[in-house]
Amino acid sequence: MFASPRSGANTYARVGVETGVLTADPHKLIMMLFDGAILSIAAAAAAMDGKDIPAKGQAVSKAIDIILNGLKASLDAKAGGELADRLAALYDYMGERLLHANLNNSRAALDEVSGLLHTLREAWEGIAPGAEAGARAPETVAA
Repeated sequence: MFASPRSGANTYARVGVETGVLTADPHKLIMMLFDGAILSIAAAAAAMDGKDIPAKGQAVSKAIDIILNGLKASLDAKAGGELADRLAALYDYMGERLLHANLNNSRAALDEVSGLLHTLREAWEGIAPGAEAGARAPETVAA
């Protein structure tokens, strides 16, 4: 008659993500894509460690989808020029490495892509609107 508590938690999380997407600015949306890809790779690693092949495949597929159909698709080649081209190539490389990780149970390939995503996420976070002002706020208070 009642759904399992896990089902309720999943619904709550999905509603939270949907609400976040609807209310997020473009910068935050990209942050959410980075976070989703990183979490999917972590889930793939856990599934790989647990020898859960179907879960590993689903998590890797989700990470590839986020990277190629989210992050790469959001690039503006016209405005971004060479940087956008290089990021597109990097996202393609990440997709290939994730396929390799899935087919060969390569934890090293998962870790490599996760590291790349963390680095890009950190850089993207650093250019957030208002990030510079926020970094200066403690100096202003202390002065």
